[in-house]
Amino acid sequence: MNLSFSRDPLANTEALIRRVYAFVAYRLGDGPEAEDVTSEVFERALRYRGSYDRSKGDPVGWLLGIARRCTNDALAARATAAQPVAELPETGGGSGVEESSVRRLTLAAAIAQLAPQDQELIALRFGADLTAPQIAVVLELQTNAVEVRLHRTLARLRSILDSEGAESLGDEPGTTTTDWLETAL
Repeated sequence: MNLSFSRDPLANTEALIRRVYAFVAYRLGDGPEAEDVTSEVFERALRYRGSYDRSKGDPVGWLLGIARRCTNDALAARATAAQPVAELPETGGGSGVEESSVRRLTLAAAIAQLAPQDQELIALRFGADLTAPQIAVVLELQTNAVEVRLHRTLARLRSILDSEGAESLGDEPGTTTTDWLETAL
């Protein structure tokens, strides 16, 4: 355990910013909006750093709780101006960059079809790179409940990807949904 966290939850700012930004970008998409929300998270954290209670978990969990609220606010504001997902380009044996882009777009479109709580679970696991016990703390659930929800969410995501012909995007037999998420986003 890092003792500096007991005094100041923002002591390791650089690493914390990366983790929070990864979660926010997973939920909102990479870019200026994710940067703005990440900034808002740290503004709130600075304002409320006195409320941090290390007995309730590490600073990452505390910050991701703030990030969840900020992200949900941004998603709610965005809901009135929802934009349709762009058509995915055809793959015609293009470069690795093109295939990677198509894979990212395919995953983003599939994740967008999941329920908001499933999207958040995917973002916590693969965006913020949290383990099931860490997610359980953030969501205030039991670890086994998180593991079951994650398993079911990944099964739904695989079903969406399969129904959209994701296999034609260069997916090798035996590649799991988890592999897609870890390598494409």
